[in-house]
Amino acid sequence: MSTATISNPGRLRTRLTLLQPVESDDGEGGVVRALVPQATLWAAVTPLALRDGDEADADGAELHCKIVLRGGVALTRQHQFSDGTRSYRILGWRELANGRWLEVDALQRQA
Repeated sequence: MSTATISNPGRLRTRLTLLQPVESDDGEGGVVRALVPQATLWAAVTPLALRDGDEADADGAELHCKIVLRGGVALTRQHQFSDGTRSYRILGWRELANGRWLEVDALQRQA
């Protein structure tokens, strides 16, 4: 997505939920990890390439996607995005247009 395309907010047509990782005590000396909603964001999601799922116990395929959203969002690689039954695992990101936009590389998995 070029800078000219990004400047059109109408291109942000997908409503994503940003999921934040949270750890809590499991009562036996360990932790329980969960993802909880942190924010709802509008984004432009562009599919790039399909690849077979090769993780242990994974069936199906993953779709490599580019996600563009407004800047000012604090991300880590432990955050995820969700869109109904689809989840997006964050691989990395870069700022565009002096931080006004974020371009996120992600893998989409259909539940």
